[in-house]
Amino acid sequence: MAVDASSVTVPRQPGDGDRTSRGPGREGPLRELARSWALVLSLVPLGLLAAAAWYGQYVRPSADEWCFLPYVRDHGISGLTGKFYFHDNGRIANGWLVGLYAEPGVPGHQWFGLVSGVLMVGLLWAVAALAVRAGRLTVPRGVPLLVASVSAVVFLLATTNTYKTFFWPAASVSHTVAPVLACAAVIPALLARGPRARIAALVVAVFAGTFIGTLSEETSVVLLVVLSAVVLFAGQVLTDGARSYARRWSLATMAGVVIGVVLLVTSPGSRERRQKFGAGTSMVAPDSLKASLHLYAHIIWTVLSTWQYLGAVAAGLVLGLVARRERSAALLPCRPFLLTGVGALAVLVSGFLCTVITYPVFGKHVLTTQRTWNDYLLLYVLLLVGVGALLGRAIRQRPRGALAVTAAAAVVCAGVCVSLALPLHTLGHQMHVRAERWDRQDHWMRQQSAAGAKVLPYKPLHVGRMLEPFGMKPHGWPASCVADYYHVDRVTHAKRLP
Repeated sequence: MAVDASSVTVPRQPGDGDRTSRGPGREGPLRELARSWALVLSLVPLGLLAAAAWYGQYVRPSADEWCFLPYVRDHGISGLTGKFYFHDNGRIANGWLVGLYAEPGVPGHQWFGLVSGVLMVGLLWAVAALAVRAGRLTVPRGVPLLVASVSAVVFLLATTNTYKTFFWPAASVSHTVAPVLACAAVIPALLARGPRARIAALVVAVFAGTFIGTLSEETSVVLLVVLSAVVLFAGQVLTDGARSYARRWSLATMAGVVIGVVLLVTSPGSRERRQKFGAGTSMVAPDSLKASLHLYAHIIWTVLSTWQYLGAVAAGLVLGLVARRERSAALLPCRPFLLTGVGALAVLVSGFLCTVITYPVFGKHVLTTQRTWNDYLLLYVLLLVGVGALLGRAIRQRPRGALAVTAAAAVVCAGVCVSLALPLHTLGHQMHVRAERWDRQDHWMRQQSAAGAKVLPYKPLHVGRMLEPFGMKPHGWPASCVADYYHVDRVTHAKRLP
């Protein structure tokens, strides 16, 4: 459940550097503007996310899901989880989550966008609000929600392939929901008050890390890099009262991740996957590392040239400009250059390592497999929010012009959302057209199968550069899964809809 940090109040002391020392006249208009408009401004990104969730009703199975659906129908969620562990990739948690949306069939795909969207925004909102509280900050009502919703918008919709990031359930579970769950793992630690609660949070951290370790290899890498940075730099970026517990919690989470990753990589399914895709290719071979670095440089350029990520900076600016802080009680002393440097290094290192471990499977197609970028792109978005907050704090020290900067940042947040609305509408229309054609073909194939047909024609229906049955091969995967789905022996490639 999201926590609104506006309810957090801190007793002011002389020399606070906030309203006490500057007088109410200097800060009043700024805070009143934020108080009036933070919730209203949040409606813009939330409205865009609601539109995206609405388009989710037009999602229909494709690619891997053709195989998930008949298997869950015949063997249940536990059967699919076992298949993941023993035959596919070893991702136990991943198989369970896939089974949850595949078990209802097509409706599970249609509802996935709404459910996952609400879950991700809610978790980011909770993290933002609790981080504000842990930092002994007081912000106007609605600011944590604004930060969370704008972050979600740029993370989900500023990507080069929104369909695979948000709408394709199989990819979203592995590479979009997974990093948000990893980020949300900090919530029990931020909620913990007192020795017993902190011990409980450490236990939860081990289980959460294990879950992430069996959910996504790339997210596990990102989490290990970030937590290693916390352990190494806690003495420089956290106060005395927080650094010891932060290190213990980070080590507990890392232990859980290692347990999960060991379970994954030693599984029969992971061995089969490596033999199938990575035979003869070592991720640590010099040629592989060189190619990974070259490809990663192209990925970095693509991300840096996507201007909509400035929305995350703008949201952070709003947070930094309107927040009040009790410096003596701060959890995170402000060391802007160190914090920014460590954060940027964590993003760069984790992104490169993710590219290294995916290169043996995808090769040069790492550049076009954008869904695998999301595991570290969320960290990039959060870094931009942090940089914006630090900039806002610096500007706040000079009140003149702060109101104008806050207004400009709000305009940027809204502008980013508006710029992403048209591509989303175009994609939504394409999804609508595909859904109508898919439903028409699905109805016809079910009728033919019920009448006793054993071989049926199937016309591939593409959207979002998704793989459809046959692909470049006349009998290619997942055509056999389509046949299983409709209880026929074989499907053939059709050039037109029935």
